[in-house]
Amino acid sequence: MSFKEKLILDKIPRHIAIIMDGNGRWAAQFGNERTFGHEHGVESVRSVVEGAGEIGVKYLTLYAFSTENWGRPVEEVNALMSLLVQAISNETDELMKSNVRMQVIGDVKSLPEHVQEKLNWSINKLQNNTGLTLVLALSYSSKWEITEAIRQIAADCKSGIVDPANINSELIDSYMNTSGMPDPELLIRTSGECRVSNFLLWQIAYTELYFTPKLWPDFRKEDLFEAIFDYQHRERRFGKTSQQVVS
Repeated sequence: MSFKEKLILDKIPRHIAIIMDGNGRWAAQFGNERTFGHEHGVESVRSVVEGAGEIGVKYLTLYAFSTENWGRPVEEVNALMSLLVQAISNETDELMKSNVRMQVIGDVKSLPEHVQEKLNWSINKLQNNTGLTLVLALSYSSKWEITEAIRQIAADCKSGIVDPANINSELIDSYMNTSGMPDPELLIRTSGECRVSNFLLWQIAYTELYFTPKLWPDFRKEDLFEAIFDYQHRERRFGKTSQQVVS
């Protein structure tokens, strides 16, 4: 029996986030440059998006490019930007057929202009779809996001829009890039690394973490279903006792 067949369909996470790690190591296994791994990682994205849509996941957030990634060799960064544009061009029609919407979080203005244009084109084309929302985290880091939120809240307090006495977690949520989305119930990281790498730190306060040794270009929707199957057999207490959760 496949993991998909084992899933409890009324307990599918609404929001799943994935740190897509291991492209470079996967490429090195074949004696190729890191970009070879990134190219094959697109196949994994396609499979996972398809799988998430099949089982009714509402939001899938993929950590595609962090603010720290700007520090990589210029050749690799340029190749990643070109691959992003190519992937958007190639996949948008299929996303349309699958009723997928797309959003972007992160410092989008720092991306090259032609990348911003292609992203906006795809987002606008898919905006009326009602199925899975694919969220790409690009030029994103959680510390950047939180800093920007604090800066905007401070400015709104100064201008009288926000009363400091009314600042609470719900208000802070509304200033995050993910405003309007549920927090992720499940965060998956591939490649065997066991850290969250400055990703959605505010949002994953009670998220279940799942680490797999599989490198991202080898990850497919059946691996996604396995991670969800594992998630469904965990007890989520949110600070309460087991007895309180059961009762």
